[in-house]
Amino acid sequence: MERPAWAPHGIDISVPSVSRMYDYYLGGSHNFEVDREAARKAMEFMPGLPKIMQANRAFMRRAVGYAAEQGITQFLDIGSGIPTFGNVHEVARGAVPDARVVYVDHDPVAVAHGRTLLEGDAASAVLAADLRKPNQILDSHEVRDLLDLGRPVALLLVAVLHFLQDADDPGAAVAALRDELAPGSLLILTHASYEGVPVTAEAAGGAVGVYRDIRQPVAMRGREEIAAFFEGFEMVDPGLVPMPHWRPDGPVEQEDPYAFSGFSGVGRKA
Repeated sequence: MERPAWAPHGIDISVPSVSRMYDYYLGGSHNFEVDREAARKAMEFMPGLPKIMQANRAFMRRAVGYAAEQGITQFLDIGSGIPTFGNVHEVARGAVPDARVVYVDHDPVAVAHGRTLLEGDAASAVLAADLRKPNQILDSHEVRDLLDLGRPVALLLVAVLHFLQDADDPGAAVAALRDELAPGSLLILTHASYEGVPVTAEAAGGAVGVYRDIRQPVAMRGREEIAAFFEGFEMVDPGLVPMPHWRPDGPVEQEDPYAFSGFSGVGRKA
């Protein structure tokens, strides 16, 4: 397999990556055939997977806009993925020109492209780190240099927590991040779930099985389990809801049924 010029050296381009599969679902170009093959296999079970990813991005943009309206000027986006149109810094700076953003991902392609995109941007940084090691993120010079944790921060965990298994103790990771945030900080979160998926449990399980087969298993949690991540935060109206229902820009009746898969929410630290 020929290595594209944009692919960082040292990565195995024969192994699928969830970040690059996500990029493929969104119509991006920074993915390999192995990623496309895995994504197409998952779409055989759930053809609307791209609609779910689009709904994630649309929710993220609305939530970041809300955070900026609340006066938040600092954003920590963990599991940020490969840069695509409408990134956090672009949305935030539409309302707050001096917004500061730290992107975090453990995928080398996502990190490399993020750094290329933000080269020369002194108010943004890209950190190679893993949500499973929150202290590695909090103690990084990228976070310490750019973000003032003594003031409110918007913490984004969009479509990332479901890649942490219960054995990874994702609740502890979220709590460690929460405890370092100032009062008034926001948690912006989406999470996959079998609830709301417009296919049979067998079909949904088939798509989940594709991720398991590539050793990137997805933990499909229920609403109550997802709500537990907001411990220590007060939910912002309308609460924990399917993505199109979170402060929509317009009527949601004509949204694709797949867009209602899983849950989204924003919480404020008291």
